[in-house]
Amino acid sequence: MPGARVALVHDWLTGMRGGERCLEVLCELFPGAPLFTLLHVPGSVSPVIENRRIATSFVQRLPGATTRYRHYLPLFPLAIGRFDLSSYDLVVSMSHCVAKGARAAAGALHLCYCFSPMRYVWDLYDDYFARGRGLTMRLAMPPLAAALRRWDRRTTGVSHFVAISKHIADRIRRAYDRPSDVMYPPVDVQRFEIADGGGDYYLVVGALVPYKRVDLAVAAATRLGRRLLVVGTGPEEARLRALAGPTVSFLGWRSDAEVAGLYARCRALLFPAVEDFGIVPLEAAAAGRPTIALAAGGALETMVALGASDAAPTAVFFSEQSADALARAILTFEGAADQFDPKALRARAEAFDRPVFKQRLSDYIRHRWTERREGRRC
Repeated sequence: MPGARVALVHDWLTGMRGGERCLEVLCELFPGAPLFTLLHVPGSVSPVIENRRIATSFVQRLPGATTRYRHYLPLFPLAIGRFDLSSYDLVVSMSHCVAKGARAAAGALHLCYCFSPMRYVWDLYDDYFARGRGLTMRLAMPPLAAALRRWDRRTTGVSHFVAISKHIADRIRRAYDRPSDVMYPPVDVQRFEIADGGGDYYLVVGALVPYKRVDLAVAAATRLGRRLLVVGTGPEEARLRALAGPTVSFLGWRSDAEVAGLYARCRALLFPAVEDFGIVPLEAAAAGRPTIALAAGGALETMVALGASDAAPTAVFFSEQSADALARAILTFEGAADQFDPKALRARAEAFDRPVFKQRLSDYIRHRWTERREGRRC
């Protein structure tokens, strides 16, 4: 897009999670574009992201911001709105919180790749704030959440939304009354290899936070006496350890290479959450391993159910978010484990591979840019 002045916007840079892996692709497409973000912890993201001009907000300078930035949530709308993007023709934001509220210049094209409307104040409010919190939090959050929802609805400067799944497209429609295109995030298939034979354990990978419902996996594995390895850290860890029986082990944070090895040798991944998209089942599939998943959210769009007639299965689904339902699904899987072909699982993941996403994202941005330019000439 010759002559286009491009700015990138992301909520915060504190680690390489799914959103940052998408941002990395965007940075490769626009290597000279500056990146605007609320907060940057140097060294926390890949060199592709680090090696550019990164502009941060005043949140960067607040006490303890690098570790406790979420405590400053009420200030995020103000912080994102103070970025000066008036000199840019094209703004591409990747947003799960407030990045979509960045103010592009009048007449500029603002494309938002939306991981989700702000989960904390929309669908997952109870998971984040309503349970197990102190009295002050329970009293303060309802009016604050209402104010954030009003701000979120008012920030109408996005030209086009792109949702990471149909599940999120529906959430965008309900929250903002806006349509959106759907483009699935990438899985870096080359990070994973198929091992010779599976191991004797089930696996959970993810942050130990309430909405992930790791407690269901812990309870089901304990009840059945199955070995379960839990990879991840978070505020739920102490409670989960108290629930766990002797067959459950907590491994904490592990490197990408270690996680890839754990995927390759597990019996199956346990995935009991309602996820916006759910990259973890595709990572397991890239390593040739199936998933036992709740039949909800993004997993329904990426996984093929056992018994489906149109393609090789990649998952056993369970319909109720309970330990009993997950335990039954584990037993169903164990009775049909030979129906899961590692090569077919990897082929499924390859449909979401990183180069596929990069090409689709490039084509989409170019299409919307051309559409805008031709509309102006008309």
